[in-house]
Amino acid sequence: MTTHGIHHVTAIAGPARRSRDFYVDTLGLRMVKRTVNFDDPTTYHFYYGDEAGSPGTILTHFPWEHVAAGRLGVGETEETVLRVPEGSLGYWTQRFLEKGVPHENPVRRFGQTVLTFKDPDGMRLALIALPGIESEPAWGKGSVPAEHAIRGMHGVRLLLEDDAATGAVLTDVLGFEKGEREGSLVRFQAPGNPVGGIVDIHVVPGFLPARMGGGSVHHVAFRAADDAEQAAMVTRLAQHHRIAATEQKNRDYFRSVYFRAPGGTIFEIATDIPGFAIDEAPEALGTGLQLPRSVQGRRAELEALLPAID
Repeated sequence: MTTHGIHHVTAIAGPARRSRDFYVDTLGLRMVKRTVNFDDPTTYHFYYGDEAGSPGTILTHFPWEHVAAGRLGVGETEETVLRVPEGSLGYWTQRFLEKGVPHENPVRRFGQTVLTFKDPDGMRLALIALPGIESEPAWGKGSVPAEHAIRGMHGVRLLLEDDAATGAVLTDVLGFEKGEREGSLVRFQAPGNPVGGIVDIHVVPGFLPARMGGGSVHHVAFRAADDAEQAAMVTRLAQHHRIAATEQKNRDYFRSVYFRAPGGTIFEIATDIPGFAIDEAPEALGTGLQLPRSVQGRRAELEALLPAID
């Protein structure tokens, strides 16, 4: 059975070492892959996630050393929400206090407790406490004890003028179902409540437009099981919504198409296959610099240009 939901979220970051230190050392995620940006191979592309880099657990960063800060606004992903076991928020609150991570007091959303915080670039993140997820896969060999470790992604919150047009793409093309409304939030949920199965739309008419920069989410990628399902989603997008996607791009670990959703956010449809173990053994994921075939002949040059992170 096809599992819909979010495949990964990609954001713009500042210095590479700072990104690596926060997501690996503070949040305890696994560095699943260190590679380079296909469009700018002099810049890293980092993937953080669970032990296997499973779809729905992946946060990725384009780190630029001197990037200007972004500005939150309409047409942007406002917040990325990560799952932790219900009894772990006390641990995380204390950890954030000890490590100086900016955070707010826990709040309730849709009946669940959420702890919001920011990374060093100002990216808006949150931990949501969920019952019954203790047995879900997590990276238990990192800096966070396995019982408190992040269990992948809960979802994202989009900041939009209206929920109707983007909501129609979520339900008709990307496999989500429209759920309940809480104040200015409208919830969309993938059937079966998979990891990465939530998209909340925060409706804010008249808000300033977003300005992309450090701390901004560049795009949200949604899952397609394989090339055939991706192609069917692209066809539906064009026929039902008159939105054209890009040609398919081979990103080595998945194959992608991109389009701009009606609300202004950039969406990607990424295949679950082939996964992150095609160029590194599962136990060695993220330990070496992996280069796309198109730039493998430039390894010495790129290694000299890329900043050290270890």
